[in-house]
Amino acid sequence: AGEADLSDVSSSALTSKAWAALSNNDLKAVEKYVAKCLELYEKQAKEMQASLKTYAWESKDKVFSYWALNDVGTGLYILGKAYEQAGDKKEAKKAYLRLTVDFKFAQCWDPGGWFWKPAEDAAEKLKNL
Repeated sequence: AGEADLSDVSSSALTSKAWAALSNNDLKAVEKYVAKCLELYEKQAKEMQASLKTYAWESKDKVFSYWALNDVGTGLYILGKAYEQAGDKKEAKKAYLRLTVDFKFAQCWDPGGWFWKPAEDAAEKLKNL
């Protein structure tokens, strides 16, 4: 547990690996993947967030064009969930709050064929933590 494969540090690979680590209840690995994603892509994600007044919606390609925002925001969501699973409400709140404040227009592609909004789910979770 806690081993992180950083052979591919693209934002999408880091996010995918964070999801996998979450499903394995591997908090340390989630932390490493999300930290690396923030280190490499947070600045660009914040610029993308600042360029938006609402969620991108025009097309799938348009939403995907905000890749850094989407992956950083999703990473923070995954981190919050990992802390929740570990019973660490304080750290979960911090991750969710950061997502809702700094990256609220992030969107995550669901394999079922649609985008969902991690910050909206995080805001609901914050009410219950």
